Amino acid sequence: MNKRLYILSLIFLTLFVNVYSQDKDGTYNFLNMTSSSRVAALGGVMLPINDSDIQIVTSNPSLINSGINNSLSLSYVDYYNDINMASFRYGRDFDKIGSFVATIDYRNYGDFYYANENGTIEDNTFSVTDYDIHIGWGRKLNERLSIGANLKFAGIQYENNSSFAIAVDVAGTYITKTNWVFSLVARNIGSELHNNYQGFRNKLPFKMQAGASKRLEHLPLTVIVLYDNIQKWDLSYDDPLDLENNYDPMTGQMKEKGKLDKFAENMFSHFVFAGELNLGKNLALRLGYNYGLRQNMKSPTKKGAVGLSYGVAINVYKFNISYSRSEMHIHGSPNYITITTNLDSFKKH
Repeated sequence: MNKRLYILSLIFLTLFVNVYSQDKDGTYNFLNMTSSSRVAALGGVMLPINDSDIQIVTSNPSLINSGINNSLSLSYVDYYNDINMASFRYGRDFDKIGSFVATIDYRNYGDFYYANENGTIEDNTFSVTDYDIHIGWGRKLNERLSIGANLKFAGIQYENNSSFAIAVDVAGTYITKTNWVFSLVARNIGSELHNNYQGFRNKLPFKMQAGASKRLEHLPLTVIVLYDNIQKWDLSYDDPLDLENNYDPMTGQMKEKGKLDKFAENMFSHFVFAGELNLGKNLALRLGYNYGLRQNMKSPTKKGAVGLSYGVAINVYKFNISYSRSEMHIHGSPNYITITTNLDSFKKH
């Protein structure tokens, strides 16, 4: 047991070293997107919920356990305009080496028209897609501590431009005697293997996340608190359009916020709050609030419900069907639907 804990500690030490060599980049940022309806409804980030749900283990592989054996999940996302996403997950348990989940995520951004240097639109079109393939592994070290990892291969195909990368996620989960669930995840540790862009190399969007959840004793409610982007404290950015009038029109200097205001804004930009209410065995209601997403995507003139997400799940026959919406912008909200089942439930006993 001490040897295992030593290995786990060594892994996470390696992760912290990697924090300073990687930074967020938009090219592979789709690796931090989710197609899971449950994850989207509860804030869109890693979930520390230990209930053997195959649709949440992609973002937290330390939750992969024997309960996902023969589980199957299909997801579809109606994103913006003609952008669509789909995913497939299948889980299998092996007694001696642990449990595994295979995941395929595919995203299609529609067709684009060619245009010449004068801006004239041509009749020919080209497609834009990206995808990633995961092999996730999880294992319980004892009744309270479990670890897991994802090996990911990601690819991009934009017209004749292509890129391929390999990455690893590493996670650990600890469950207390009072059934608090704590998880720590480091995502997208890796590098680009190939691209045909000249003189340009893409970075992977490394990030670390920590979260806790608790199922209340006298109410069928699970409360969830997450801290996103541990590796970077200041998540603010300078808006070149200055939509919120942060610059003094007379001096051209940026208006400095008070230290307390700046600290509070940075702090809450990392937090995601969520809750899941189970109404009997066949119905669940979900709600999440991502303050960091709201700060990045809100419009100064009409803030709306940006940052809020919500969803519902029902059990029908041998299937769990979940639907959610994420208020990412005032001009539209993606729709997520996920269907999960366990193939063992169809076997005749």
